[in-house]
Amino acid sequence: MKTPDLFTPVLLGAIEAPNRIVMAPLTRMRAGPGRVPTPLMAEYYAQRAAAGLIVSEATAISQQGTGCPNAPGIYTHDQSTGWQRVTEAVHQAGGRIFLQLWHMGRISHPGFQSDGGVPVAPSAIAPRSGQVLTANGMQPYVTPRALKIEELSGVVAQYAAAAQRAKTAGFDGVEIHNANGYLLDQFLRDGTNQRTDEYGGPVRNRARLTLEVVVAVTKVWGADRVGIRFSPGGVFNDMHDSNPLATFGHVLHELNRFKLAYAHLIVSTEEDLKHGAVPVPLVALRKEFHGPLMVANGFNRATGKQALAEDLADAVAFGRLFIANPDLPERFRLNSPLNPLDEATLYGGAETGYTDYPALGPQLVQT
Repeated sequence: MKTPDLFTPVLLGAIEAPNRIVMAPLTRMRAGPGRVPTPLMAEYYAQRAAAGLIVSEATAISQQGTGCPNAPGIYTHDQSTGWQRVTEAVHQAGGRIFLQLWHMGRISHPGFQSDGGVPVAPSAIAPRSGQVLTANGMQPYVTPRALKIEELSGVVAQYAAAAQRAKTAGFDGVEIHNANGYLLDQFLRDGTNQRTDEYGGPVRNRARLTLEVVVAVTKVWGADRVGIRFSPGGVFNDMHDSNPLATFGHVLHELNRFKLAYAHLIVSTEEDLKHGAVPVPLVALRKEFHGPLMVANGFNRATGKQALAEDLADAVAFGRLFIANPDLPERFRLNSPLNPLDEATLYGGAETGYTDYPALGPQLVQT
């Protein structure tokens, strides 16, 4: 069998991706009032429709799950209608798009909560570093309240309802955000989960909420249109685990029974390791999960090709490169120069640094 490269088609569950270049989920904070996606967002995603698959920016499944200004939601009719404009634009451009389902848990603030109360988490443990961006600027994190066991079915129901709204909005599937220190990741790791009930303690209990969410979301979509994202070695949002290989190896192995569209792993880079991230061998996690595996975090054309050639992954997600290069697959195909990223326009704003990055012109093609 020929070794796959970035342009070899791949089956991600029910999705026939024409290439293995995935657009990673990227928070850009450009939603309108009420967290409603805008026509500008539709233009932005449609510009990037040549990706094998687009995974949308993280999208709040409920008011309780919010915690970031101007990030979109998927818990109201207007939000779903706004997203429908996005999916129609992507489909008209020939693309495929999944919605990433997000509950921020303790990485929120009372200003985002409908009742002004504190955010929720598995345990009442506040992040030890960093601050939360609010409408009134940066604010210290507050200590969250631990969710009562009788509330957890309601959290699962939030994911199911959001998944149904995503279906109504015309998405091709959904990705469950189980990474980067947000609610499901907080339950999974023992650094943030100190519960003593059946959702805490050994990893089989800490993984329980993740698996219940997967059951609920796959009932809406079918497993072959559901992906899930993890950050096994990540320390973002003050996350840590005493044995990440065992923790993430367990949950990936348990997911095999669902036959999901894919699992999406954020790998730790050298820079991440300098900031305290833990190296978790990708080859070991690859053995635990038997479905399509997607990797992300700092990959470029050469390292993406290498990951596929070494059978460490079936697809590679690119983030910042896709922000600055709407036609990234074509630039990779031609080995053409890439637009530089404007860091100052990553979050918030309008067209500048969002939809105004130029597509490849003939004069940029390398011979």
